[in-house]
Amino acid sequence: MLFSHTINLTKRMLKRLNLMLWLLVMPLFVVAQSNAHLQYIDKYKDLAISQMKKYGIPASITLAQGLLESDAGRSMLAVEGNNHFGIKCHSDWTGKKMYHDDDRRDDCFRVYRNVEGSFEDHSLFLTTHSRYAFLFDLKTTDYVGWARGLKKAGYATNPAYAEKLIEIIERYNLDMYDKGGKFKKENAAVVGFAHQPYISNNLLYVRIGDGESLKEIAKEFDMTRMRLRRYNEINREYVPEPGSVIYLERKKGKADKQYQLHTVQSGESLWSISQLYGVRLKALMRRNGLDENSAIQVGQILEVR
Repeated sequence: MLFSHTINLTKRMLKRLNLMLWLLVMPLFVVAQSNAHLQYIDKYKDLAISQMKKYGIPASITLAQGLLESDAGRSMLAVEGNNHFGIKCHSDWTGKKMYHDDDRRDDCFRVYRNVEGSFEDHSLFLTTHSRYAFLFDLKTTDYVGWARGLKKAGYATNPAYAEKLIEIIERYNLDMYDKGGKFKKENAAVVGFAHQPYISNNLLYVRIGDGESLKEIAKEFDMTRMRLRRYNEINREYVPEPGSVIYLERKKGKADKQYQLHTVQSGESLWSISQLYGVRLKALMRRNGLDENSAIQVGQILEVR
């Protein structure tokens, strides 16, 4: 009797220990997943927008499918075959192929020379197959209709495919890349500016091109270089690298609510992390008990909210 009671007690303790370990590990998994998604969006949003302008497919749908189908660029198909949309060979494919278990054992998937080729073929796949033709009667701002239409047309066998796409789009506000028109904060993906404005942490920002300066950004958006430097916490000697994020508004005291923690990657600094999340440098340091002389290490976990 005592032996049986001891066994039951041990089982309960193990279950509780497993739960505690899961609660410790789960937040780290969620943060890593969010960071990967954020980086994927930042890397490929311009490509998705260019495909939208060329073919009429909402950029939000392209990004959401890429995130879902490629696991934010980390799947075997994406890494080894640059296939970000899970497109199978079919009878009309004449390019390179790779084989991977999916609906069937050793299903045939398309292989591309680069990621751009995958995005282009995704657009061609939707525009040249008749079962998707009805989608192009929808507005590019109707991401819900597109998501449900893709499922209806048989793009994926998962019965929850449409809802998964919609959830991704709404979690990351991807529909802002579908909208054109005047320069408004709630409609950041606009046309007609030399520098495309986007939104991060509800803040407008642009990316600097090769050889460009703060002077050009300031002139285009009718503000002084001093204000831009203050918003981005940079000094007069700062020379931006191509692709650098430049905020057009003062950064906030904490990151967007979907981001809680950040794992420091190689080459990152406190300032670059503050730019990534649109958080003021002093606020980031204060939140983590750091000062200007503090060094951060790869793998270190920082609170960003």
